[in-house]
Amino acid sequence: MAYVTTKDGVEIFYKDWGPKDAQPIMFHHGWPLSADDWDAQMLFFVNKGYRVIAHDRRGHGRSSQVSDGHDMDHYAADAAAVVEALDLRGAIHVGHSTGGGEVAHYVARAEPGRVAKAVLIGAVPPIMLNTPAYPGGLPIEVFDGFRAALAADRASFYRDVASGPFYGFNRPGANVLPAVVDNWWRQGMMGSAKAHYDGIKAFSETDFTDDLKAIDVPTLLMHGDDDQIVPIDHSARLGIELLSKGELKVYPGLPHGMATVNADTINADLLAFIES
Repeated sequence: MAYVTTKDGVEIFYKDWGPKDAQPIMFHHGWPLSADDWDAQMLFFVNKGYRVIAHDRRGHGRSSQVSDGHDMDHYAADAAAVVEALDLRGAIHVGHSTGGGEVAHYVARAEPGRVAKAVLIGAVPPIMLNTPAYPGGLPIEVFDGFRAALAADRASFYRDVASGPFYGFNRPGANVLPAVVDNWWRQGMMGSAKAHYDGIKAFSETDFTDDLKAIDVPTLLMHGDDDQIVPIDHSARLGIELLSKGELKVYPGLPHGMATVNADTINADLLAFIES
């Protein structure tokens, strides 16, 4: 397996498929998952001739289960370490949920020439938490509840998230896919409880307003309007107003995990944006 060692000694696992001279696409996963959550996208794009890269965030998947650094500054720096080690240039960076925040934080600070475009799917920016600047956000009690549930029984909490709101499997008439639930749970349980606990603060309390304003590459926001995890009205519909080169594509009735359960739709639109 392939790893990059960060400046603070963390081993970051990554996948790197396809021709090394092809257009690179780097994928950034959501909480509390791993690079495996991008299987449907990585297979699709490598078969289209692209070079595809995905890493496990620190404390997640196969990366080091370190005690500290579970914040957006470290997440972005870890992503940059992978980019630099592989010398990726002119890359498209695609992030889902927390990974969308990581993309925003990284792209806003990236070296010139490293990034060509960005895509945020069901992403947390500009901020999830209710603040004076964003009074429509979720109250801190919601995230305190996440922390309490994780600490009390992480395995059951993760099963409930995956079998319920993440993929919209709690909606009447939903086509529930037990293997998808099992795969979500598998990825979550591979990671560190400490990293996942601390990561709740990172994805809920980080304000990405300045990041979105600083991004100067074409950026696509993709969001389902039935996203029960990151409600669209408090995320993408606000974020699009902060981007200088942004485009918002809304998916009626689709859930937070649409890149998995609606992969054909999402992959086609990703390809169109990348090739535009």
